[in-house]
Amino acid sequence: MSTVPAGVFKAKCLEIMDEVERTREEVIVTKYGRPVAKLVPVQGGQTTPLFGRAKGTVVHIADDAFMPEPELWDALNDE
Repeated sequence: MSTVPAGVFKAKCLEIMDEVERTREEVIVTKYGRPVAKLVPVQGGQTTPLFGRAKGTVVHIADDAFMPEPELWDALNDE
């Protein structure tokens, strides 16, 4: 694990991020000699894409989105 002063991190952020990805080694960012942040590699290296994330999660699509399901209304009226 290496340490980098905040000023150096600011100037070389993308370079340091590439190094963390390549070496899988954590980097501690310091400010006035005190550790303030830790840059760590992402587990697995892959993140879920934003688009298509919910694909296959819809269980039921109503025929008319503005009319409630009749079974729901019957259940509520039986009280």
